[in-house]
Amino acid sequence: MITSLFRKSTPLNYSIVIIAVVFFFFVYEIKHVSGDNSTLHLASKAILLGIIFGSFFLVNFIVKKNGLSKDSAYTVLFYLIFMLFFPSVWNNGTLILSNFFILMSMRRLLSLHSLKSTKEKIFDASLWVFLAALFHFWSILFIILVFISILFHAARDYRNWFLPFIAFFGVAVIFALTAIVFEKPWIGNLLHQAVADVNFNYFTNNYQNLALSIYATIGLFFVASLLLTISNRPLILHASYKKIISAFFIGIAVLVVSTNKSNDLLIFSFAPLAMMATSHIEIAQIKWQKEIALAAVILCGIFAFFLQL
Repeated sequence: MITSLFRKSTPLNYSIVIIAVVFFFFVYEIKHVSGDNSTLHLASKAILLGIIFGSFFLVNFIVKKNGLSKDSAYTVLFYLIFMLFFPSVWNNGTLILSNFFILMSMRRLLSLHSLKSTKEKIFDASLWVFLAALFHFWSILFIILVFISILFHAARDYRNWFLPFIAFFGVAVIFALTAIVFEKPWIGNLLHQAVADVNFNYFTNNYQNLALSIYATIGLFFVASLLLTISNRPLILHASYKKIISAFFIGIAVLVVSTNKSNDLLIFSFAPLAMMATSHIEIAQIKWQKEIALAAVILCGIFAFFLQL
């Protein structure tokens, strides 16, 4: 029943997702109300919700534009569910904005298979990654995905390999000049983040540990499913799926090396995992297996959300 509802992109299933996003966003905000009802505070929350909606739009656009979905709404549904696993991410504006820029980068990289405007896409993708790094430094690891994409599609032209460095120089100069002109401590704050820390001692309660364990299990399941079935998929999409798998593991690496760790950092893995989950649901032949997989993920996400409020 659930798979049938989201099997096709319709105004109904998108409305369900939109209503659910608003519901869970306000449930979290009500539970963690700060007492600040100023216009500025309310405006910041409205902007944050707008960026979240923008992320959903981008994820949906990426899979539709690149033929990674059979015109279903599964990807936005899975993206919503994965956000439920770690409720505090709904209020983490810097990570949401950084992830939005990474999605902008992925949009350009996954379209490289068309071999149109290759240099512009590589430069734009690099630019978005470096902009994302200004809000969370270790999202800079996604520059690896840029070089992987160059290797897959544009390795013969040596000039393509220099484009990410040009983008880095442009962002670095503008960022440094802006920080100096406005006398902001942005450079020092960014350098403070640029320290690797692989210690995992950030859990404050068992509920966070449980949510992470469930998410990791789901992630391994969908990664394994895609790896085992990738040979059965259209050859033209193989490079795209490999980039999605790479993006997922880069998202995990961001958590591993970041200082001030929290499960919120897994936000960078949500979109790639949602795409892999969609791929699994759409390729599964037996309907009851699809229903069980989807229902289990939904129930786990809702359970983890309310458990951690």
